[in-house]
Amino acid sequence: MNNLIQIIQQYKTDTESVFNTWFVDNDQRLKAFRTIRRGILQVIDDIKNKAFPNDFKGSSLEFVLSCIAEQKQIFVGVAHPFYWKPKLRIPDIYENQNNKIAFGQFLENCINAKTEEQVVKEIVKLDELKIKGLGPAVASILYFLHPTWFPPFNTAILNGFNFLFKDKKKLGSWTEYLKIRETLIETNSKHKSELSNDLGAIAGLCFEIGTQKMLIGNDEYLSEDERTRFEKNILKRQKEIQEEKLAENLHNEMQYHLLKIGVSLGYDVMPASNDKSKSFNGQIFSFISISKFPELPTDKDTQNTIKLIDVLWFQKGTNNIIGAFEVEKSTSIYSGILRLSDLYFSISNGEEVFYIIIPDSREKDVILQLNRPVIKNSKMNIKYILFSELRSQCDAICKFGSDYSIMEKIAKST
Repeated sequence: MNNLIQIIQQYKTDTESVFNTWFVDNDQRLKAFRTIRRGILQVIDDIKNKAFPNDFKGSSLEFVLSCIAEQKQIFVGVAHPFYWKPKLRIPDIYENQNNKIAFGQFLENCINAKTEEQVVKEIVKLDELKIKGLGPAVASILYFLHPTWFPPFNTAILNGFNFLFKDKKKLGSWTEYLKIRETLIETNSKHKSELSNDLGAIAGLCFEIGTQKMLIGNDEYLSEDERTRFEKNILKRQKEIQEEKLAENLHNEMQYHLLKIGVSLGYDVMPASNDKSKSFNGQIFSFISISKFPELPTDKDTQNTIKLIDVLWFQKGTNNIIGAFEVEKSTSIYSGILRLSDLYFSISNGEEVFYIIIPDSREKDVILQLNRPVIKNSKMNIKYILFSELRSQCDAICKFGSDYSIMEKIAKST
């Protein structure tokens, strides 16, 4: 551990490490915290109201884990421990009602906790119940509730931890997880100026080491097979980063088309609050948009969620929202629907139009999500537009459109 500072610097200066591609300056990571928190509240409500199913698939818990898994730089496979395995009867929170209620109460107490000690007590209580198959994989949910108190946890993070700290901690034990947490918090506090208050940074370091995408020092200690695996992991990481950059460019392009159309139709336009500095085709979004987000007649938390909607159109000079658009590429379509529903259920007057903008290849996905009972049973009318249609028809809409109704020409409904 004498060279930990050098290891941290190596981690931070590698432009392809998860520190730079996931932890720092990642809008999708920041959006995920609010969406996941909202999803966990839905899990709690479903358990309270006896609406939580006896399977993982189709449950609100599946949505939460899907949102976490979208942070694919570090959370791929996070949902696997929660899949219902009927032959093994694990994890036993689907068929066993007492366990289901205990899990719901655990989540509620954790989300409302004011101190980390309260959450630790909840973990101890949950562990004492010995619910079969429900282990510290839940810690990845806790991270998105309290990122400065609890690090995420998976096999790769554990492997990196054991290698970095010369330890032999096990995967499936809450007791082991809490010991790992103590070590990471202690180490993080000593190197907070190089890392972060958010424990995702130091967990990301463990992940990089555990997946052999980062070597500590030179590679002389590697066998031929290990060196080959390391080189494959590096090539895989580079490919993933290239794909992510391409997807981000597509996202920016679609936002630009929507902003451009909104301006041409005579509306005030606003991108997501954390997207103002983005650009496409040499046009910075902040130069197209109004300078200040209009104050909405809703509470601060809901307004902050609405501010994360990818593009909003306002009636000129007012806070009256005319159109709301969520651009979804590789992420969960349902998370975009949730942000639109926050708008609908808080300040809708029935005149707004709601659209999901999707890659052509994801049309089946959006139809599936829009047919969810919670969406179908509401009066919220969400339509979708394909990337190819928005791109090819943008100039024509700008030229011939007179108001938002022109979007109906390229929109589809389920």
